[in-house]
Amino acid sequence: MNKKLFFFLVFLFFNSNVFAEDRDIILNKLFDELKINQTKVASIVEQEIWNLWSTHPTDEKLTIKLKQGSKFIRNQKLNEALEIFTEVINLDQNWAEAWNKRATVLYMIGDYEASQNDIDKVLNLEKRHFGALAGQGLVNIKLKNYEKAIESYEKAQEIYPAMQSPKIMIREIKQLINQQMI
Repeated sequence: MNKKLFFFLVFLFFNSNVFAEDRDIILNKLFDELKINQTKVASIVEQEIWNLWSTHPTDEKLTIKLKQGSKFIRNQKLNEALEIFTEVINLDQNWAEAWNKRATVLYMIGDYEASQNDIDKVLNLEKRHFGALAGQGLVNIKLKNYEKAIESYEKAQEIYPAMQSPKIMIREIKQLINQQMI
């Protein structure tokens, strides 16, 4: 890891109150690093991206609500999580991560079409959201749209080359397609 990147990541770690206008600049730098790093650095950069995505740019109360909803997911309280994420979306429809979290819950409860609708919103707000693209791959597997699933994973891989799940899932989907052709 070069010194410049190291100090930048340390700055981000200790300065979680990044101004909203600086957020896009920082995300752009992180995505540039994510694209070129194939080592452990990529996972550190990924975590910084998730931290920025999960922190509302201007409203700490919404950040707290998002964390509360995530805790409900971990505790398998999906209806409560769905309510929280819907409330957050109603308060700020431009926060991609709120849509992404709700898409996750909708997937978990089996409402794949609604999950896809929320993923579409995420990707309209943040086209580089590799998590949403991977989720879209899972949704399309459930909907038996295998080619679209592969496309989603390929886009995620393009954004985040060191991400392992797209490689694994593309291989598994191709095997599934081959088995269905037999």
